[in-house]
Amino acid sequence: MQFRDLQKQYEVLKPRMDEAMISVAASSKYIGGPQVKELEDRLAKYVGVKHCIACANGTDALQLALMAWGVGPGDAVFVPDFTFFSTGEVVSAIGATPVFYDVCADTFNADADSLEKAILAVKEEGKLIPKAVTDVDLFGLPADHGAIEAVAKKYGLYMLEDAAQGFGGAYHGKRNGAFGDMATTSFFPAKPLGCYGDGGAVFTNDDDTAALIRSLCVHGKGTMKYDNVRIGMNSRLDTIQAAILLVKMDAFESYELDDVNEVARWYNEALAGMDVILPTVPERWLSSWAQYTIRLKDASKRDAVQAALKAKGIPTMVYYPKPMHTQLAFAGNRVYVDCPVTDELCATVLSLPMHPYMDARTVETVAAALREALTE
Repeated sequence: MQFRDLQKQYEVLKPRMDEAMISVAASSKYIGGPQVKELEDRLAKYVGVKHCIACANGTDALQLALMAWGVGPGDAVFVPDFTFFSTGEVVSAIGATPVFYDVCADTFNADADSLEKAILAVKEEGKLIPKAVTDVDLFGLPADHGAIEAVAKKYGLYMLEDAAQGFGGAYHGKRNGAFGDMATTSFFPAKPLGCYGDGGAVFTNDDDTAALIRSLCVHGKGTMKYDNVRIGMNSRLDTIQAAILLVKMDAFESYELDDVNEVARWYNEALAGMDVILPTVPERWLSSWAQYTIRLKDASKRDAVQAALKAKGIPTMVYYPKPMHTQLAFAGNRVYVDCPVTDELCATVLSLPMHPYMDARTVETVAAALREALTE
């Protein structure tokens, strides 16, 4: 059993996928080929924004957005405590300070009340300048963008939507990637829309910001790549990855997003009544189910269940075992607010196999093994 069966996906898409990859190889347009522009246009239209700028990976996408806003030393960027490391890493990488705030227990996503407390604590101390807020569409589920945006606007902060795991999800009818002042996503292979390597994108409705990010992606170029007008980075999406994503986008739009939501419904039915907390999708939210994550009663039970499932050949993952504020890399950062929900989640979450190519029998196999493990 695969945690996310990319091999099965390739087998289904193989004829078109092979043709797409061979086409790029035959053209010799490995960098900046026409497939990149075609993909950017298609992604922008799907998300519902004016501009999509493809880049090398989702981490670069986050950093490019912050660089475009001029975030740097002395600035505070507010980041959920329960997320992947890169969301905070990019803040430190450009010399700013990540300030972590708590998440909601039911959705795993940004808690607007905790965010506001963190902003007020930073302002009261007076050592850092609050500059931007990041909210994360964790595990495919949109954050409560309306609540987070209200706080960001109240204090005059930029809002950055990290949709690395959330591509395809929607909040009140609006696609992930269309919120905040800018948004980013990742095309890491295991993401809802993934390529065969690394890839990412930035979304914006602002013409000047889009032009600036395109410059930053290619060493701060001006009129051409040998006219360098600012310090940038080398962050481009390879043509072959764009070609792969165009094929996958067809599948994603045609059936994968629907099918992965069907798998989630099967899980919800099969796991109902068990001594676990199931993931929540609020009304008018749509998840793209990058992960299907349950909660156990405590760390020892979580670890025992994970071991029992592993013994039966069922892969699971813990996303994430450590809060951001406890990562050694952030050891010098002050903690402005407590994050008890994050602490609890890190001790109790467990992600089960999840992808759009799962069948009902496989879900039942996982459910039966989980039921047995819970009684041991």
